[in-house]
Order: sequence, then structure tokens, then C-alpha cells
Amino acid sequence: MRVLIVTAVEAEKEAALRGLGQQGGGRFDVAASGVGPAAAAAETALALAAAARSGAPYGLAVSAGIGGGFAGRAGVGDLVVATAMIAADLGAETPEGFLGVDELGFGPARIPADGRWADRLTEALRAAGLPVRRGAVLTVSAATGTAETAGRLAAQHPDAAAEGMEGFGVATAARRLGTPAIEIRAISNRVGPRDRSAWRIEEALERLAAACAALASLTETG
Repeated sequence: MRVLIVTAVEAEKEAALRGLGQQGGGRFDVAASGVGPAAAAAETALALAAAARSGAPYGLAVSAGIGGGFAGRAGVGDLVVATAMIAADLGAETPEGFLGVDELGFGPARIPADGRWADRLTEALRAAGLPVRRGAVLTVSAATGTAETAGRLAAQHPDAAAEGMEGFGVATAARRLGTPAIEIRAISNRVGPRDRSAWRIEEALERLAAACAALASLTETG
């Protein structure tokens, strides 16, 4: 089975490739789409469509990268396997608060992750002794940088464990093209006030590599 992994930036792509190593064989392609849901959706759609035309379609699309964890739900160094990918800032502001695109009647704001693959990856990560959490992953176009926004998002999405910027884009493209999709985030920082000195990017990238190694072992048997 062929697998497409989509990251945002080259550092994440390199971590994924490092984790895949020789286990990946010719089964994996890793693409750095650029930051944000639009870039991720475009890259994913192009890759999935090209593979389908070639007669060798992908059986799974994976949004993979580092991200922020919500306090009490995912800590720095944890891996979060998404239960769903949510467009958390796609909608409209009102005097009463934020209304998501789904509440406005303009389409889904939440795309469930493929349950079979998410469950299998979670089990593999736990078997490898890695710290793993399950929960929704929010997709935002502007990374959260205040306690106020973090609190609002946590209250609006009580099942959210992490925040990223690409998952909903990957999931949207995969859904349109009939490909199962999952998301994995390695937590580098807490969602909240922006403090670069507290980020643990290298540690998170190593966790991401470990997650991709686990994924490679799973897909050997499909």
C-alpha cells in the first residue's frame, strides 16, 4: 500500500524521512506543502490525483508535523493521534461569539480521522513505549498566542488535544478523492501565550520521526 505523508516545512519532512528509513521502501512519499490549510489541501489534492491517474493510488494520506498541546490534554513531548481534524477558525464572528462554518450551514468544520488507521497507529506507538494521546486536532490559520484564545478554543472544543495548521486541509482533499486520512502531531509547546524559549522543537521532531517509524512498520502488511 502506498502512503502519502504531508508536512508543512522541510524540517518536519526530514524528520519523517528519518523515521521511515529503509522501512519505507517505495511505499511512502513525503511532501512539504508549505504552512496552512490551503497549501496543505492543494499539495494533497495534486499528489492524490496524480497517483490515481498513474494507476498506483495512495491508500492513506497522513498530515504529520509538530504542534501545540492543550493544557491537561497533551504535554510537550507527547504524540497526538487525531480522532478528528477540525477547522477551528473557519466561520464568522458575532456579538455572541464565534460561529463555525458548520453552524453557518456552509459545510463541515469537522472531518473524522480514519478510525482503523488511527487505532492501529495508536497501538503501535504505545507498544513502542511512546507517550501518545488521542483527541481532536484543531486546524488554525493563525497559531494561538494568548491565554484568552487558548481558553476559548479549549472550551469550544472539549475533545481537542492539540493544534496545528494543516490537518483539515489534508483531510478535505483526501475526503474529496476518497482516500482515508489521519493526523499525527508531536507536541513542541503548550497552546497559549507565545513563548519561543519554551518550545521544544528538536524533541518534537524526534518524536515525529519515531511516529513515522511506527507507521512504516504498520503499513508493511496493509
